[in-house]
Amino acid sequence: MYKIAVLPGDGIGVEIVPEAVKVLRAVGKKFGMEFEFTEAPVGGAAYDICGYPLPDATLDLCRRSDAVLLGAIGGPKWDNLPVHLRPELGALLPLRKELELYANLRPCILFPGLLNASTLKEEVVSGVDILVIRELTGGIYFGEKKREKTPDGEKATDTLSYSTYEIERIVRFAYQAARKRRGTLCSVDKANVLESSRLWRETVKRLAGEYPDVETTYMYVDNCSMQLIRNPGQFDVIVTENMFGDILTDEASMLTGSIGMLASASIGGRVGLYEPAHGSAPDIAGQNKANPLATILSAAMMLRFSFDREEEAVAIEKAVRRVLAEGYRTPDLMEEGKKLLGTIEMGDLVVEYINT
Repeated sequence: MYKIAVLPGDGIGVEIVPEAVKVLRAVGKKFGMEFEFTEAPVGGAAYDICGYPLPDATLDLCRRSDAVLLGAIGGPKWDNLPVHLRPELGALLPLRKELELYANLRPCILFPGLLNASTLKEEVVSGVDILVIRELTGGIYFGEKKREKTPDGEKATDTLSYSTYEIERIVRFAYQAARKRRGTLCSVDKANVLESSRLWRETVKRLAGEYPDVETTYMYVDNCSMQLIRNPGQFDVIVTENMFGDILTDEASMLTGSIGMLASASIGGRVGLYEPAHGSAPDIAGQNKANPLATILSAAMMLRFSFDREEEAVAIEKAVRRVLAEGYRTPDLMEEGKKLLGTIEMGDLVVEYINT
C-alpha cells in the first residue's frame, strides 16, 4: 500500500490533481498497485480555513506519507497578506525545507506531437530532452530578508548564501543523473559577479574529477538563458542554484510548447513531492480549461523516483505521448486542425490509453 498525501492547493490545483489521481488509480488497477490517497489543505485554501498556509496537520500527513502530490499554490486573493502568511512563502518553501527536498528535477521534453506548439522553429526545438536540476533549499529564497527605513524611503535586503555542503550534494546528485542519461553536465552560475557563484564553480570543478565519464561544462546564467533559445539541443543535464533554476525552467518550458507540460519532482528526503511547474492560473480556474498533463507526468515521476516502478511510469508517459500524437489538445496547446479537450476529458483519455 502506497500512501500518498494529496494537496490540491489553490486555483486550478483542485482541477488538475484529481486527474493525476485518476491516472494513478488506473495504473494501480492495471499493474496491481494499491494506493491510499489522503487529501489535506495547503496554501491559500488552508489560510482560509485555519489562518495559516501550512497547517501542522498537513505537514504531519506529508511526513507520514510515502509521497506528496501537490497542485498549485497562491493567487491574487492572498497577495496582500503579511509575507510569512502568503501561500508561496508560508507553505511551499517551508514544505520543501521540512521534508528536506533539496533537489528539484524538471524534465524539459518536447513530445513529437507538440513540435509545432513551440513558438521556436522546428529545427531548433526538435528532439529537445533536457533535465534541469535545481538546488531547492538554499540561496536567496531562504536567506535572511529584511527591510529598513532610510532618509529617502526604504532599503530591502535579501541574502544569497550557499555552503560547500549544499553545493556538493546537489552537484553529486546531478552527476549521477548525467551518468544515466547522455553523460554531459552543464553547471550554470554567475561566477563573474557573485561570490556564492564563485564557490559554486570551484566546488563543481573539484568534484568533476570524480566523474571522468561525464563531460562537464560551465556557463553563466545570462548566456544559458540565451542558449536555451538559440540551441537547446546542446544541453543534457543542467545543474544550478535555486533562483537561477526557477527562472531557467520557466523559460525552458516554452521549448515544450507550454508550461502546462512541465512536470516536477522535489526529492532528497524520505518523502518526495511531485507537482507541475506552473502556477495556480486563477484566470482559468473552474473553467475546465487547465492542462492536467504536467501533473499527470509528475505522477509518473512519483512512480519512478519514490516507488521505483519504472514500467508503470513509462505506461503513463506512453499514454500522454499517444494522446498528443493523435492531436488532442487543451486550450494552452491548441492549434488549427487539432481536437480540443477540457481538463477532465484529457484525464479520461490518458486513462483510456493506459487501459488499452
